[in-house]
Amino acid sequence: MTLPDGLRLRRAHPQDLDDVMWLEHAAFPTDAWSASQMSGELYSPHGFYVVVETTDGPAPTVVGYAGLSSLPGNPVADVQTIAVAAEHRGAGIGRALFTELLDEARRRRVHEVFLEVRADNPVAQTMYTGFGFVHIATRPRYYQPDGVDAWVMRAAIAPEHSSGPGPVGQETLDA
Repeated sequence: MTLPDGLRLRRAHPQDLDDVMWLEHAAFPTDAWSASQMSGELYSPHGFYVVVETTDGPAPTVVGYAGLSSLPGNPVADVQTIAVAAEHRGAGIGRALFTELLDEARRRRVHEVFLEVRADNPVAQTMYTGFGFVHIATRPRYYQPDGVDAWVMRAAIAPEHSSGPGPVGQETLDA
């Protein structure tokens, strides 16, 4: 998936914590993860986090992030989180982030991916449905303190069959 000019997708690293937390609080003002939770995710060997950042200007700015978790050998993965800065929504950033998570799930030979989404977020629900996810359950009052239900969604994914490029960020490891 192609991003608009001036943006790039890359593997997240622990040094992104401050930028990710700023965006986390902007995107989820009532139920943001704590910095220690997010730090644990960025350091986890089972996680895969990516960011989209600006490439123009004096310093890159993180405008979106997303994360996936899957234990080695486990055929199931969970989308942990995904967020895009309000001023950058509608430009395909969320789709690019989500596509990269699903590509990583395929590289890990995952067969099913699960996620939770707020019942009051039809935009995200529509995007997930477009990727083949179906609503399989509802968790009442899951999102606190708002008391908003969570839709549990699931998709079966086909294994990776290409020998194309590796995961985002691999280019620096292969160089």
